[in-house]
Amino acid sequence: MEFYTTVSGYSLLKNSMATNNGFFFISLKEWKERDKNVFQIIQEINGKLVYAVPEATAFAFGPPPISGVGNSAGFSLMLQDRAGKSPQYLFDNAQHFMAEARKRPEIGSVRTTFNPNVPQISLDIDREKVTELNLSLSDVNMAIGASLGGQYVNEFNRFGRQYIVLIQAAPSFTLNPEDINKIFVRNRDNIMIPISSIATIKKESGPEFTTRFNLYRAAEIGGTPAEGYTSTEARQALQETAEKILPADMGYEWSAMSYQEKQAEGKGAMVFIMAIVFVFLILAAQYESWKLPFSVLLGTPFAVFGAFLGLYLCKLFSPDYVNNVFAQIGLVMLIGLAAKNAILIVEFAKAEYEKGVPLVEASLNAAKLRLRPILMTAFAFILGVVPLLTASGAGAQARKVMGMTVFSGMLVATILGVCFIPVLFVFIEGFGKKKTSESNVEHTKSISHEE
Repeated sequence: MEFYTTVSGYSLLKNSMATNNGFFFISLKEWKERDKNVFQIIQEINGKLVYAVPEATAFAFGPPPISGVGNSAGFSLMLQDRAGKSPQYLFDNAQHFMAEARKRPEIGSVRTTFNPNVPQISLDIDREKVTELNLSLSDVNMAIGASLGGQYVNEFNRFGRQYIVLIQAAPSFTLNPEDINKIFVRNRDNIMIPISSIATIKKESGPEFTTRFNLYRAAEIGGTPAEGYTSTEARQALQETAEKILPADMGYEWSAMSYQEKQAEGKGAMVFIMAIVFVFLILAAQYESWKLPFSVLLGTPFAVFGAFLGLYLCKLFSPDYVNNVFAQIGLVMLIGLAAKNAILIVEFAKAEYEKGVPLVEASLNAAKLRLRPILMTAFAFILGVVPLLTASGAGAQARKVMGMTVFSGMLVATILGVCFIPVLFVFIEGFGKKKTSESNVEHTKSISHEE
């Protein structure tokens, strides 16, 4: 740890203010100065906080990956009481759900800040006495709120700065429940009336606050995936757990970053397909042919196969190599990279074929002539992504996954593409020509027969 900043009286996860809330902003040292990653540090801190602070609920968590989308890293699920039962019922189901979720290997940690048994002081205001003592109910509420919480007064300018004036009772006068009796309210006759004469103090327990999600009382369940598992796998594990143990009157909804990830599921395949379609249309316009782009794009499966083969082999040694959004970005890049090598062969073969060179010979000549330029450009790119494979420090996992995707995909696409692209060109180009030639022959025979 390099330094930390404390914030008292506010809960970052609850988005609420209370005197018994607080949190720390901890800034870690540079990667080269420590031998543990963020997940290992968080796990170590949480293991110590359980025993170090038994009087409080304390835990460590990482910041959200996108600022403003949620309050913490990992998954976020809102457990809903759709039957409108008691907060204790929601709490019991939340505890049961988290206990079952901890049994799944995909879940690293799971937590909730919902607690229905927070000690509270309840004030029962006797409205009849308020009227008898010539008091205003709004003045009573303002006095209680200003003393125990805070009340905005005004703002003023001094020394070129603007200051906000708030009134609040000194902390020494709000330590005990009996201190509420020291609050006085001025009535319309200018007489100070103690709160004890119009209110009854009761000690009870209940939730510190109630969260409503889609109009249902809800408890936020947060946590992080286990090491070696993705957030998608963790969400799937939580979904299976919820469908297995939650009663019919309980439900759940994803929130924060988990909601965005859920909405984005399946979009990677759509982006990949749209990229292929656009490349196809561009090639069709360039060559003025609907069949020739197939000989170019049919080399793309070689790149995809190589990318997944590289990720699979690397995952045997490290759990970081998974098919995440960075791998999907690399797959979209491979469409253009694999098509580039195929274009070098197809374009020259097409030009030779149009000059009257036999189809097979034109394809072989193109492969021989373009072999050196293809290898030079391909290996220049392959060697250029080596620094991504050996990345370290912050964001190294993302760079390694993307680097391995394009490295292995381009390597396999180059080796197999040089061998199979000429064959694909001969097959596709000859397929259409063969049908055309047969139709011409049949047409000639029919004319001769008529004559």
